[in-house]
Amino acid sequence: MQGVIVTAFEGPDALVVRELPEPEVQEGQVLIDVEWAGVVFPDLLQTRGEYQTRPELPFVPGWEMSGTVRTDGAGFRAGDRVAALPVTGGFAQTAAVDASMVFPLPDNVDTRRGAALPLNYLTAHFALVYRGALRPGEVVLVHGAAGGVGSAACQLAAAYGARVIAVVSTDEKAELARSVGAHEVVRVGGFLDEVRTLTDGRGVDVVVDPVGGDRFPDSLRALRHGAGRLLVLGFAGRGIPMVKVNRLLMTNTSVLGVGMDEYWRQDPEAARVYWHELWPLLKSGRLDPPISSVFALEQASAALKHLDQRKVLGRTLLQIGE
Repeated sequence: MQGVIVTAFEGPDALVVRELPEPEVQEGQVLIDVEWAGVVFPDLLQTRGEYQTRPELPFVPGWEMSGTVRTDGAGFRAGDRVAALPVTGGFAQTAAVDASMVFPLPDNVDTRRGAALPLNYLTAHFALVYRGALRPGEVVLVHGAAGGVGSAACQLAAAYGARVIAVVSTDEKAELARSVGAHEVVRVGGFLDEVRTLTDGRGVDVVVDPVGGDRFPDSLRALRHGAGRLLVLGFAGRGIPMVKVNRLLMTNTSVLGVGMDEYWRQDPEAARVYWHELWPLLKSGRLDPPISSVFALEQASAALKHLDQRKVLGRTLLQIGE
């Protein structure tokens, strides 16, 4: 099979396309002929050795993918259309994935969209429902709202009955944020004043922050006193902020870490449970990831550079199968 391998922790330039042996299927795994793979920020971090866990070199990257099950086993039948979270191994024509990380697709969801669903939507669901305890009628502020996890958070929060305020940097990103459910859109520069105006000075109940960096202090200030929750999903802005906990004390607000991949390592069935909870929204078509760019498998390096340069609106995919 053809696959992409990372040969050194030197970023996207270290990706090489090669003929590789097909993976050996272990007990409890599902063999999948890959059609599409999502391109996500953790993939980029892994090529640099900057993610929390480092695979041994060389390795096939690829956190999420979709395709068709090849053989019966582990609760799946040959021909089943599925999405999956292999964490590594998705940038190849065939992948062997633990059954707990393989998810059936409804008839109305094609594999192209399926590849853009698992990581971002499961993470956003875990963040909003399990960590943020979101309730209908609350106000949610979403940073990076035109990115993968940000757009998923906008769509889910709106579906769960929240009022969504999206933070973006351009008109094009504002348009995308509205298309996935944002009720209002504010610009990064001066977002705190705009949020205070939109909420009549009350602040927001929940902040979804996959960006971090220098906007973090104003995100804390944007929280409603008494019960505001700031959800930390990542650091796409590269800076890891520090929290002055006296502010949390004075405002009775919370900062909550959202590390779903760490959580599902402790509870391997968690991802499948969350997928079941998302199923009604998947079947109804309310979850529809915005896909803006598609690259061939041979262009995996270019796809990751595209992501790194902040050129992505919504999601980027690799087309691997026919």
